[in-house]
Amino acid sequence: MHVVEDRTDLARQGRFAMARIVDSVRGSDRLLIPLADNPATTFNENVREQSVPASPPQSGSLLATAVLAVTVNPLQDIDGNGVFDADNDNDGQIDEDLPADSQNDGKAGIRDFDDDGNGVKDFMFSPSGDDDESSDFSQSEDTFNGIDDDDDGSIDEDPAADNNGDAAPGIAGVDDDGDGNIDEGDVADDDEDGKTDEDWYDPVVFYLIGTTVVERRAVPWDENTDSVINGQDFVESTIANNVTLLRFERVAPSIIGQRQLIDITLTLAEPSGETINLNTRVRVGASR
Repeated sequence: MHVVEDRTDLARQGRFAMARIVDSVRGSDRLLIPLADNPATTFNENVREQSVPASPPQSGSLLATAVLAVTVNPLQDIDGNGVFDADNDNDGQIDEDLPADSQNDGKAGIRDFDDDGNGVKDFMFSPSGDDDESSDFSQSEDTFNGIDDDDDGSIDEDPAADNNGDAAPGIAGVDDDGDGNIDEGDVADDDEDGKTDEDWYDPVVFYLIGTTVVERRAVPWDENTDSVINGQDFVESTIANNVTLLRFERVAPSIIGQRQLIDITLTLAEPSGETINLNTRVRVGASR
């Protein structure tokens, strides 16, 4: 009887966790972690895998960790105030005026996570604008131009405050906000509305701690009570226990221009020996 109950509980937890992860990926506009594989390193940035007991990291990495991060669904409004949560400046646009620190959380990459899979999180010597956490003391290496400017395998993943790098507010030579003026204001004013760095990426992150899969979701209120609403405001919740394997793989799309694919593997096991393994492939933004 206990074996049946254990398997039923594992199946319930596994299905719930997979549904949370898949729904977040399908509803997102952008994959943040895993990064694309960097040909200059000896480990695979595009694969993030973590097992219990812990497996050794890939060559060139110090620690194996499973992390998946996407931007929140642009239609999400969890506080019900009529403004989409990802619209930080309440102007009707999403992620259109990123700061150099794209998540606005004061740390390189996504705060508290190892973005590139080298085993080091929030490298202390990296500036907060090092969005791909390259650990090379550099930031703002890859502007929005559809080109891999820093030759690390990823495209447009580490923009400057002047997101497209054209040394002009918004798009050079264009009246971005329709007010009759062209290129007025600061070069970091990407939506040309007179304010800078006001609309950052709001991530939802899935990761393994011990045998527990945790979901961290950015929220549009002052969750940490520091009197500022920014990338340090988030809530965390457990979505599965008894996990022995969590794996995320960024899979290159077969056709140029297609949205990114993610392979997800989740294995859960009870002390009784009952095990359940779930695997699926999902496309970023598939429900958008």
